[in-house]
Parts: sequence; structure tokens; C-alpha cells
Amino acid sequence: MDPPEDNPYVRDPPRSFDPVDDLHPETAKQQVEHLRGAIRYHDHRYYERADPAISDRAYDALFERLLELEEAFDLRSETSPTRRVGGRPIDELETVEHVAPMRSIDSSVEAADLRAFDERVRGQLSESGYDGPIGYLCEPKFDGLSVELVYEDGELDRAVTRGDGTEGDDVTANVRTIRSVPLELQGDPPLSLAVRGEVLMPKAAFQVHNRERIERGDDPFANPRNAAAGTLRQLDPSVTANRPLACFVFGVLDDGGRGFETRREQRTAVERWGFRTDEHTRFVESADGAVAFRDEMLDRRNDLGYEIDGTVIKLDRLDACETLGSTARAPRWAFAYKFPARSEVTTVRDIVVQVGRTGRLTPVALLDPVDVSGVEVSRATLHNPDQITELGVDVGDTVRIKRAGDVIPYVETVIDGGEGSFQFPASCPVCESPIERDGPMAFCTGGVGCPAQLRRAIQHYAARTGLDIDGLGEKAVDQLVESGLVERLSDLYSLSADDLVDLDGWGATSAQNLLAAIDASREPELAAFLSAISIPNVGRATAADIARHFGTVDSIVAADEVELREVDGIGPTVASEIAEFFNSERNREVIEELREAGVEPQAAETAGGTLEGTTFVFTGSLDGLSREEAHELIERHGGSATSSVSGNTDYLVVGDDPGRSKRETADEHGVPTLDQSALETLLADHGIEV
Repeated sequence: MDPPEDNPYVRDPPRSFDPVDDLHPETAKQQVEHLRGAIRYHDHRYYERADPAISDRAYDALFERLLELEEAFDLRSETSPTRRVGGRPIDELETVEHVAPMRSIDSSVEAADLRAFDERVRGQLSESGYDGPIGYLCEPKFDGLSVELVYEDGELDRAVTRGDGTEGDDVTANVRTIRSVPLELQGDPPLSLAVRGEVLMPKAAFQVHNRERIERGDDPFANPRNAAAGTLRQLDPSVTANRPLACFVFGVLDDGGRGFETRREQRTAVERWGFRTDEHTRFVESADGAVAFRDEMLDRRNDLGYEIDGTVIKLDRLDACETLGSTARAPRWAFAYKFPARSEVTTVRDIVVQVGRTGRLTPVALLDPVDVSGVEVSRATLHNPDQITELGVDVGDTVRIKRAGDVIPYVETVIDGGEGSFQFPASCPVCESPIERDGPMAFCTGGVGCPAQLRRAIQHYAARTGLDIDGLGEKAVDQLVESGLVERLSDLYSLSADDLVDLDGWGATSAQNLLAAIDASREPELAAFLSAISIPNVGRATAADIARHFGTVDSIVAADEVELREVDGIGPTVASEIAEFFNSERNREVIEELREAGVEPQAAETAGGTLEGTTFVFTGSLDGLSREEAHELIERHGGSATSSVSGNTDYLVVGDDPGRSKRETADEHGVPTLDQSALETLLADHGIEV
């Protein structure tokens, strides 16, 4: 893409501009056109050539000026670079039919299969009488999400995911935010054009994005492919705009009658029109050349800025492709020669310290995705600062990954690394509060004043295992904390409809629904309240035991470690942690602030309840009653609900689609079984209404 001629914003652009009020409308219109042209050029240099012509600050000044002028003079355009910031959320993704089929490609990790593909191609072409040259265009096989981009009169009309190959999801609003996708084509494009590309998240951007997610308490994406796919299908384009996606174009689905003869000609044309292509693409004349290309890309795989999982080999001559045609699933003229899966050994790309809701700091290694026992892994726990020192692990090291109990990935050993290890921070990476050590573990001292702890504390407080506040999910919590509306848990109870409707994506109805759900949580059951306030090692079952034993929140706050150990199922370690929690001045303040805001946990029925000493186990699903609700009902009235059948079990409750093992164990121990009707009768006999 050549720089726009006579454009004052291409080289050494100004940092300041004349006031908008001093501009004539025609002057503003001309300035807008110059700004758009310059920004498109600078986007091309930055996102496609990785060779920026101006500084980020200079670019930001141009972008802000364009936004200002478009707003002041009503000069908005669907093809303006400012459209990339994202539009309004949509209700759902529509299904759209493709211009041309987007088929899968046959693949293998064996060189022999690629050579067989080449022999088959040459044999079928010979049998058909084709006598033209035979060669292949080889390109990296991107590990992202395939899309169709359709342009009408040189402007982006729609973008559609591959879907089932015949139709896919309309993701136009999201694709418009990707800066390597031109909104308006350059040069001499056809009036109608459809191309095929791959949307992906670059590896460096993926690691940065995962670091940000972990630091704010969100779960990271498993790999760049999942990150790209999840981002592209967002219903809120502004979310997509804030995530770093890129797009490479590698095929033409409809050339608008241009009549290209080869794929190489198509590639030259799409580059001229402003699309990003991959620089590694190569023409070869034989299967040997295709194998050599794949082996070279395998060697370079770790050095690339994006994930690839193999190479794609396509016949270059389009008339040869037409001669061969396609099956219902795949073209006969293309083949994917894939890489073997990475296995256990990988590279540490970053180490990030995650802040839990209790303030515990857990170091996490972000990895190049690797196969471990059949599962793709992109992060692994490093447990604590002492473990880092013991392993001697640092960013850039080659490590071996294992899975504890085939579940939790961890770094087993460093295979190749430098001297020393990652330096654990002395202060919280989120709020910069001092870090305290408790044996091998480290804790942030910021409490709920730490945004990461506050976010996770609110999410836990509002979760089903807490007070079950509908509408207070991850996104809503992020908005409330980032806007400053909620700086402590008790602030939830002072929110107003006016506060909420000012946030993106909120309307009067959603605001009122959330306020009603918050208001309904002002008189929680004591067990639910205890489970909600993030006491270490206190889930719903333990909370119910504590509530039954003490009866009121005041009795629990005043209890010492000895008294806590009298609760069934609580050992010395958990009792110590609970006592330490309530001895904390800050935690007492949180509880007092909630009560001052109108939250009053209801007294629980203490030991000696109607089901005291009775143990239930549930298997299968109940009609109108979740497993969690059934456990809570039993425990609220003095009984116990456990997960496994033993000789101490009084009743096994059998719902729909029950498991076999619990029933067999119940038969072995002579444990009576109840269906849902019998359970409801038993509870009614004890004065308990379901």
C-alpha cells in the first residue's frame, strides 16, 4: 500500500489542531478524508508490515482528531477507521449462506500421505487429459477461525464464520474492529469480491491478554484458537475491539469475474487491495518441495508470532483445480500436512501472579500450548514462591509439564534454562499492597481494597453457592468495580437505577432486575451468608454445619478456635483459619458494613433440628429441586447430606437417571432408598415443606 499523496498526516503529522469551532464544514470534510486515508496507511504499516511510520502517540492524536470531527460535523461512515472501536451489542448472531462453499481439507501427519496425494493429483489430471504445468502453493496452516469476507463496491459488506461450510454466523460487527481487515479496499478491486481468511490472536497478544485476565481474577483462555473463536462470537463488538485479533487472507472465493489463472496471481491481487497475507507462502513444483516446506515451518514454528499446526498444499493452476473438483467434504486439489502434537515439553512465555479472593498469591506459568495426557495445556501452576526457587524456573525456560492426578497441570522440571529464577514480587501486582508470607504461601494485605480480591469477593458473594444474586455475573462485577460504583461489598446495597443505566449495555429493565435481586438478598439464610463472605475452606456444607451449631452470626463471630472445633467435621486447621478470619479487624468491618447496609442473616435452627442425626445421599436428578437445593434443605433442618453411601447413611434418594454405583453400595449396606415422592412424604412427616 503506497502512502496517500499530498496527505499532511502521513509524515511528521501535527500533534495539535485548530479548534473544531473555527473550522468551515468543507474544511472539516477535507480534513476527515485526509485523516482516514492517513490512518488506513498507518494501520497497514503497523498491522500488516510490522513497520510503523509514526509513533503510537502521534497515531492516537490523529485518531482522536478524526473522532472529534466526525462527531462535531456528523461525518460518520461505516468504512471509517473509527468504526473499529465497536458498535452496540447485538441480541444474537444471524446465520448467513456463503458465497461459495468453505470446505474442509484432507490432512495427515505422515509424509507418505502427502506423497500419495501428489501421485493421485497427477494421475487424475493425466487421465482427464490435462496437460498444463503442475505446481503447488504452500502456506502455513493457521490455527484460528476461518471466515468469509464479502465486499461490495469496494466496501466490507459482511463477514461470516465457516460454520458447516455452507452457512455460518454473521460476525460483521466484530470483524470490523480487526485492524488488519480493510473496511475499504485499495487499488482496483472488482465490484463484488469474496475472500477466505483466518482470524487469530497473535501469541504475544494472547499471553498479554491471559496475563490481564488472570490478574483480575478471570479464567484464562486455553489457547489462542479458543481466544480468537470466543472473541469473534461476542455479542458485544466493543469487547472484540479490546481484544487483539489479526486476520490473514489466503484464498479467493469469488473474484467478481477477474479470471485469474493461478493462486499466485490471486495472492498478488489481494495484497494490492489491502489484505494481509503471510510472507512464508512459497511455490513448489513437487511433493519433495512441499515436504521440505513443511519441515522448515516445523523448525520455525516456535519463532512465529502466531500459532500454526501444519502447512497447506494447494494446486496453483486454477484450471487444474476445476478439473479435479471436490468431494462433498473436501477439495481434491488441496492437502494439509500437519505437525505432530507438542508433547509435555514446552516454553514458559510468562509468569503471572494470580490474586485469589482470600488474597493468596499463586504464581502461574503461561506456556506455549502443549499436549499433556491428551489435553492441550497453556498454563501450569507453580504453587508458591518456594516452589519457583526450588525449580529454578524463569520466563523463557524449556520445561516439562505433568498433570497432578491427571487434572491440574504443573511444572515438573526445568529442562533448559538460565541461571536463577523468577523473582516473586514484594507487593501485590494488582493493588501494590505489601505481601505477607505464611510459610511457603504469600498473601496480599490489601483485603477487598484490592480490586482483584474485590472482584472475586463480589462474584463469590453473588454466586449460587453464596447469596445467588441473579444478574451479578463477571461482566457486571467488572463494570461496577471499574466505574467506582462498588468499592466494598456493602456498596451493592446503595446502587440506584441511575447508576446502572449509565453503564454500557444497561437499560431500565436490566437495572431494575438487578436491584430487585440485590434487595432480595438482604435477609439471607445464615449458612448462605457464611458461604458468601469468603471464609477460607468454608463452602456451603461446612457453612451449614457452623450455622446449625451456633445459630446466629454474632455467636459465630465471637467463637474462638476451641469452640469452632466442637462443630462436626471441622478439624484444627479449618478451625484456626475460621477464627483468624473473624479475628481480622478488616473482615469484621466488612460484616458490620453489610449489616449497616441492611443485610441481616437469619438465625438458623440449631442442633436438635427435626432431621438431627439423619444422613442422606442423593443420586440422579429431582423434579423442580436441584441437588444443591436438596442438600441445603436437609442441612437447614439438622440433617446431613453427603456425597457417598456408607454404613452410616440413613437414606439414598434416587431421582431420574441415577448412577449405578451408589445404588449397589446402598444394597450392600442395607440402606433404604427413597424416590422423590417418598422423600417429600418423609419430610412432610417432620413438618418440612419442599
